Amino acid sequence: MFQAKTEFSPVQFSIPHSFGVRGRSHRGARIAKWNENHVSDANPTPDQLSRPASSTWQNNRPFTRIISHVGAFAITVFLTFLGLLAITFFIGRIVPIDPVLAVVGDRASNELYEATRVAMGLDRPLPQQFASYVIDVLHGDFGQSISTKRPVIEDLIRVFPATLEMATIGILIGILIGVPMGVTAAANQGTWLDQTIRTLGLLGYSVPAFWLGLVGLAIFYAHLRWTGGPGRIDIYYDGLIPPVTGLMLVDSLIAGNLQVFRNAVSHLVLPASILGFFSLAYIARMTRSFMLDQLNQEYVTTARVKGVSEFHVIWRHAFKPIRIPLITVIGLSYAGLLEGSVMIETIFSWPGIGNYLTTALLNADMNAVLGATLVIGAVFIIINKISDVLYNILDPRAR
Repeated sequence: MFQAKTEFSPVQFSIPHSFGVRGRSHRGARIAKWNENHVSDANPTPDQLSRPASSTWQNNRPFTRIISHVGAFAITVFLTFLGLLAITFFIGRIVPIDPVLAVVGDRASNELYEATRVAMGLDRPLPQQFASYVIDVLHGDFGQSISTKRPVIEDLIRVFPATLEMATIGILIGILIGVPMGVTAAANQGTWLDQTIRTLGLLGYSVPAFWLGLVGLAIFYAHLRWTGGPGRIDIYYDGLIPPVTGLMLVDSLIAGNLQVFRNAVSHLVLPASILGFFSLAYIARMTRSFMLDQLNQEYVTTARVKGVSEFHVIWRHAFKPIRIPLITVIGLSYAGLLEGSVMIETIFSWPGIGNYLTTALLNADMNAVLGATLVIGAVFIIINKISDVLYNILDPRAR
């Protein structure tokens, strides 16, 4: 039989030998490095103890950034609210209305006047009065209303949801109609469509709210009978729905009473549409201005040259950058509807915070006036902060 003879040359054997040594040396180096790191972490030297834990801080940077943002947000809100408290307090002290006379009347004796003045704390220095005012407000105590003989906080909880409901429907109308109108006007600049939309926007700026409300009631309620009249619901439905959220549409759905829901919608649609008309005029005008600026940019021209459809050029390329300033416009418009619906609430006998504030001013009810003013200012603060949060979400550069 054949006998195989195998010979290995030094060169043939040196190659795998070198690889094995190098491989073992690399593995040994890695193991030694791992042991050095972990053993040193488990048994730190004095130099390591004195060294700052930069790596741990870097690992916790997202959490630290969140905490810093929340802290800055809380401090900003507190300082803004404190400034609002100071403004409302000193305005309440300098207006030519005597809160003591509003309580006791013009025919009260001097003794009763002085006793009431001391009981109200008006004999103390202004800094002490302001400190007491801040403490009471932070505890939810706005005083008692002269008009309703109830705590102001209870009145505000009752009337504010009515304004919130009407203003929310109005801003939704303004967004859903005003934004497409502004985009359409910018995309068709100089045409009859653009001129029509600009004219509607101009009417929204110039037509008085009380006139539009009276005309709307005369046409759509008194003549055509398409909508409900003044008030939130008809009088024979009053008291049938237990208040849960204060929003009549939501509470009627929770109670399962569709008849009251339909009646509430018929009363809400006209004042909310009028508020929506004023809102969409402002939103459409600002949207058109933002879109015209973007449509003149070079990237839009490049997209058109590449053959992108006009729909995608407008809504995907040009509209996307304007969402950030548009959030601010919508937020300011919403806040304006919440505090500027006084005339509409008066015309439609809407039991909201605007009507409540007007009645309090006419009756020299300063506790109610200051409480309503604080609520409106707090709404502005909250909406502005929500706008800032949405701004940071949509714009990565602001994070």
